[in-house]
Amino acid sequence: MKRTMLWLATTLALGAGLLSPAAADTIETIRNRGKIICGTSPGVAGFSLQDAAGRWQGFDTDICRALAAVVFNDPEKTAFVPLTSKDRLIALQAGEIDVLPRTTTWTLSRNASQGVTFTAVNYYDGQGFMVTKKLGVTAAAQLGGASICVAQGTTSELNLADYFRKLGQKYEPAAFATSEEALRAYEAGRCDAYTTDVSALSANMLKFAAPDDHLVLPEIISKEPLGPWVRTGDERWFNLVRWTLFALINAEELGVTKANVQEMTKSTNPEVKRFLGLDGKFGEALGVSNDWVVRIIAAVGNYGESFERHLGKASRMRLARGPNELWTKGGLQYSPPFR
Repeated sequence: MKRTMLWLATTLALGAGLLSPAAADTIETIRNRGKIICGTSPGVAGFSLQDAAGRWQGFDTDICRALAAVVFNDPEKTAFVPLTSKDRLIALQAGEIDVLPRTTTWTLSRNASQGVTFTAVNYYDGQGFMVTKKLGVTAAAQLGGASICVAQGTTSELNLADYFRKLGQKYEPAAFATSEEALRAYEAGRCDAYTTDVSALSANMLKFAAPDDHLVLPEIISKEPLGPWVRTGDERWFNLVRWTLFALINAEELGVTKANVQEMTKSTNPEVKRFLGLDGKFGEALGVSNDWVVRIIAAVGNYGESFERHLGKASRMRLARGPNELWTKGGLQYSPPFR
């Protein structure tokens, strides 16, 4: 009788979607597999892009390497799966990837109803428009009646409709299956403007033969908080991914860098000692070694180092920190206390 009741309860739970791939211990699954599988974009400069040797590089891929450093003490024990906007959350929910640090906006509907959970914001972005300079447009409000290229299945598509509805203007949507298709259509002159997150507009402009012929309009029409996603149901993995990002941010605030992290382990500052695992057992509480933060920073540096390397003024992207500056410098990036 007990066995029958257990079978019935399990069947009902599965039918209701209460049991998911995340019900298993993700950290142990990763350890047994020998690598972390990360979802990434097919290629966005600064965030995730393969170099000439085929190695994935970028601000988002640093998250995966930081996690691999925590779990394996080896940032290269990673595998990257390029995913389109339509497929990214489906692949995560189905267990095809362990974490999705790919430019994916945190929204209520995604967090509440798709079997996936947002961890923390690693980049505050906003949606904008790109046009050719010869169009003669200098403001988004002048795009009434224009044809606008956009990727399907994205918040950009929804925000676009909301924006023109609020203006009381009409426009011609030109929706494409992927961001790459939408971008190619814009470059070929099939639409007047292209819309997506401003960071992606800046990255995409680098692909053009004549980038100076294009202009990103000044208006930001949405809030786009981006960051890593995990499957719902594994609190330990969720916490590890979330606090790995917080570790990157906190390290910058405390002045812990890739170059000085080993020297900083000799610090007498109680806050630094706690943070680097010399006082307390916070790593053990997360299911990893107590030197987990030292591993992260030794592998990829702190948040500011990662930002400057891939997105900052010295990179090809040349993006300002803006709201992604630390809270102590007028930005929004803020880590909860490590105590």
